[in-house]
Amino acid sequence: MKQGVDLLFHAFSDLFAQGESALREAGLGRAHHRALHFIARNPGISVAALLAILKITKQSLNRVLNDLLEQGFVERRPAPDDRRMRQLRLTAKGTLLETALWEAQRPRLAHAFREAGPDAVLGFRRVLSALADEDRRARGENA
Repeated sequence: MKQGVDLLFHAFSDLFAQGESALREAGLGRAHHRALHFIARNPGISVAALLAILKITKQSLNRVLNDLLEQGFVERRPAPDDRRMRQLRLTAKGTLLETALWEAQRPRLAHAFREAGPDAVLGFRRVLSALADEDRRARGENA
């Protein structure tokens, strides 16, 4: 199991390193990448929901969001039904950056999945789903 954890760690690190040049050019880091990823996949996500997903401190999230807001990658708007709640969305500039990050990772992922074959990919999906506790997430429960 330790080898599996080591492989997951190195795979994660190497995969996300693929887009680091685009992040560095923007003066951003991996925490910004994670925020961009989840905002892109959940347009209109609240700050509280993003905080729950990222499991970082409010102070850290505020720093990351302030950077993304100031540089025009993300916008924060009041929710239509509750003006006290702020919703986050990528701007066109943020979408371009998030797309560039994804495109830097996609060839490596596609190659690994093709080489492994469909049965291995399905098994890997099951392992990752269990590790991420997708059932709990689907029920809307926090860890």
